Amino acid sequence: MSTVLHYDVLVIGSGPAGQKAAIQGAKAGKRVAMIECEPGVGGGCVYRGTIPSKTLRESALQADRLKRSETMPDRRTPPNVMVSTLMRRLNQVVTSHGDYMMNQLTRNGVILFHGRARFCSDSQIEMLTVDGMKQTLTADTIVIATGSRPRTPVEIPIDHEHILDSDSILSMIYLPRSLTVLGGGIIALEYASIFAALDVQVTIIDRADRPLQFFDEELVRMFVQSFEQAGGRYYGGQAMKDVRWDGVSQVVTTLQDGQVFASDKMLVAVGRQPNIEDLNLSATGLTLTEKGALAVNEHGQTVIPHIYGVGDLIGPPGLASSAMEQGRRAVCHALGLPEGQSAGTIPVGIYTIPEMSSIGMDEAAGLKRYREVMIGRAKFNEIARGQISDIRNGLLKMVADPTGKYLLGVQIVGEGATELIHLGQMALQHGATVDSFVENIFNFPTLAETYRVAALDIVGQRQKRLTQTAA
Repeated sequence: MSTVLHYDVLVIGSGPAGQKAAIQGAKAGKRVAMIECEPGVGGGCVYRGTIPSKTLRESALQADRLKRSETMPDRRTPPNVMVSTLMRRLNQVVTSHGDYMMNQLTRNGVILFHGRARFCSDSQIEMLTVDGMKQTLTADTIVIATGSRPRTPVEIPIDHEHILDSDSILSMIYLPRSLTVLGGGIIALEYASIFAALDVQVTIIDRADRPLQFFDEELVRMFVQSFEQAGGRYYGGQAMKDVRWDGVSQVVTTLQDGQVFASDKMLVAVGRQPNIEDLNLSATGLTLTEKGALAVNEHGQTVIPHIYGVGDLIGPPGLASSAMEQGRRAVCHALGLPEGQSAGTIPVGIYTIPEMSSIGMDEAAGLKRYREVMIGRAKFNEIARGQISDIRNGLLKMVADPTGKYLLGVQIVGEGATELIHLGQMALQHGATVDSFVENIFNFPTLAETYRVAALDIVGQRQKRLTQTAA
């Protein structure tokens, strides 16, 4: 029988949430251990998700810029290009980011174990190491950060060769000529727009009448328009009847209305599910939500007070940025440390082509709360920097209260949206008024000027209303 190892904080999983939880515990002077089942640290974010997909996106963006350059000959991506040639820097980026995360854990004295963890009780964990040995661990605080994986509908024969999920899509050897994407969520749209920019004929089939149901409808409409301009097709409100590989060269999709689509490959991106099956949660008394996520309170605390859940396994928003903050805040709460102000204004970043990002209330949310809002708009192609950079599809949308004085939210579609959104985030957190965007000077030429233009749009509406009232 091996010796039981005890720690102040034990973290299961080394993705963004787990890593930040471990670092917070170590910074507080606690003895921290982490269990990771993969050879490297970083979780799916580093090896199968965020880092690889954004590396491919950079290649797609470069190809798109070359195609749009008037001084360049036709630079369409040739067929049968090896996907690896489009991601030359992937290994370098993944290795560098993994090394950074590992070095940070080492510098802070976090003890890393490679193995699989399962609960024996709500206070005891058994770890099966890679060499088949078992080790028992206990801790004052346990943080579960095991992430998620693609949801695999039983009616779709995913084989990871012809019909792929978001983990296996980048394992393709050659760039396909055509791709069918099932789903209308973030991952589906990101990959669909990336492959469309690489001259793949992409068809999105979605059960909903429009993609990204949670996002501002006007901006999503602009994205779909841009996607279709790039050669893609979007079919919303469609129910699938059958998907099969024809055994020769095509994936054949049949819809309930009789339409048939054939493509070289298919990506199934219909959501994600928590990685909890191997944890033996039945030994703990922990509860799950109706959707199968781990149930936690606003601090990430479960019904077992010393056990916390953070990251994808607790459900939306499923963002690496929010997962990091959840990990930090959970450990702060467990150790009785101040968590800081609640991060109620978390920006949403969607790395489609073009990008989309949002902070605070969108138009629909503003109307629901106030029944009336003022909207300021600024198009990228009317801004000098947008013209210089040939950014044709871009819009910043500023949402203000009915008086047009107070900022409620910002939504952006267009290249650089995920960077630009942070100015709106800081403004919301500090209660900035619409007029503050007019009264401050922005560098020229920059896309940040769109904030001033959108604010001036709202100021103009206020003045028009005053004039009409006076008349």
